[in-house]
Amino acid sequence: MKIRRALVSVHDKTGVVDLARGLAALGVEILSTGGTARLLRGSGVPVRDVAEVTGFPEMLDGRVKTLHPKIHGGILARRDVPAHLEALAQHGIPPIDLVVVALYPFEATVATPGVTPAAAIEQIDVGGPTMIRAAAKNHAAVAVVTDPSQYAGVLAELRAGGGALSDATRARLAQEAFRRTAQYDAAIAAWLRSPAAVPAAPAAPDEFPHPLRLEAERALTLRYGENPHQAAAFYRTPGGPAIGLAAMRQLHGPELGYNNLLDFSAALGLLLELETPAAVVVKHTNPCGVALGPTVGAAMARAKACDPMSMYGGIVGVNRPLDHEVVAALAGIFVEILFAPAYAPDALEELRRTKKKCRVFEVPCDRAALPARLAEYRSVLGGLLVQSADLADLDPAALKTVSRRAPTPAEREALRFAWRVAKHAKSNAIVLTTRDQVIGVGAGQMNRVDSARIAVMRAREVGLETRGTVCASDAFFPFRDGLDVVAEAGATAVIHPGGSLRDEEVIKAADEHDMAMVVTGIRHFRH
Repeated sequence: MKIRRALVSVHDKTGVVDLARGLAALGVEILSTGGTARLLRGSGVPVRDVAEVTGFPEMLDGRVKTLHPKIHGGILARRDVPAHLEALAQHGIPPIDLVVVALYPFEATVATPGVTPAAAIEQIDVGGPTMIRAAAKNHAAVAVVTDPSQYAGVLAELRAGGGALSDATRARLAQEAFRRTAQYDAAIAAWLRSPAAVPAAPAAPDEFPHPLRLEAERALTLRYGENPHQAAAFYRTPGGPAIGLAAMRQLHGPELGYNNLLDFSAALGLLLELETPAAVVVKHTNPCGVALGPTVGAAMARAKACDPMSMYGGIVGVNRPLDHEVVAALAGIFVEILFAPAYAPDALEELRRTKKKCRVFEVPCDRAALPARLAEYRSVLGGLLVQSADLADLDPAALKTVSRRAPTPAEREALRFAWRVAKHAKSNAIVLTTRDQVIGVGAGQMNRVDSARIAVMRAREVGLETRGTVCASDAFFPFRDGLDVVAEAGATAVIHPGGSLRDEEVIKAADEHDMAMVVTGIRHFRH
């Protein structure tokens, strides 16, 4: 079917003049609205206003332009049904064979900091999705174009095909059109559920909707998955400000892989727990170096000392602008990813010169920018697991001392640091720290006593002193054996959730070792 008439109405004007010129050269009549019509007319492209076709002016500040039978009849009429064609002729409705629509920028609008609900609502397109859906439904006769990236291909096929598009092309364009409207509606629904839309609204009674429908934008095609024979991609969810890895910006280095992003996410999640200048090192999603300092350079030097061997090929992040002090601390060490909220220009130049294979990223490291509620998704065989993200922080007022000896102020400060690190280590997790440095980590073991032994062993292998440390356990001690291991290594205080059937036995062991023990009532399993 030859395209004789096209309706062109786009918010994003990229490439639309060239498209319209190409259509006009093929003898296609162009209908248009508002700013698109003015742009095309001013560029010398013949245009007929939609208002001329409908006999009805745009109204309600542009909210109503194309919502009219003379538009939708022309799009929806089946060309193989004589009654439909007779109805068009009876009512003077011109058939429309091509619909070109780029929707209002709702996603970009709600991603803008400080946007008001009123401004966001005005960017909810109504006429555009209606035309797109109508054309996609009738793709047997009507082609629909929804993105400037499609213009060149469509024009090329029209020129090669004598002004017609193949059935396969119209079907493919329809698929992409419905994907786009689904994405658009998902972004609107997500925003309407957020406090940004209705700040005073109570939380939705059903945190996990039934059914669950997800929509995401492919942001990156990755080098490969967990292994080279697996394909992979990174998707970001639309709607609202970009957070976490969706806000990352690569400044240097090769393309990313699947494992890179898993480790990057783990490192960023841990770094967001720490308010003072901090550095983290993550390997295989587990922390192998975490430290605080007066500067991020000092913190980086301490984090490196935690486990210099495991640091090789790890993910490194700091939560302040990265300067030459950090670069110096990393001299001669290969890291897969280095990230920070900003970079000193000379430090970035040095990284580009000396670390050719390191992926360098700028990413926000502000915990306050995270929404109050986040959902986490994980696929399992045959389904999808969903849970609220573990954003719970330690409430010092809720800590309960269960040992004879209460922790000193210095021990209490160290326990808070250790607890935050343990939250980000794979269970079973045991973490030994001082007030500002991780000393040993045991993670991902099948029993807690082995995790305790590994934490002590790793500290001693790198020459770190375990005497005077504190211990955090992500879950309760089921037996006293794990506690005995860290106590004999010199740990003086311990923090864990409590709640074991053998709590009294474990508390007794703490008292025997003159350890201070506090319980949180909160578990931080990480599987």
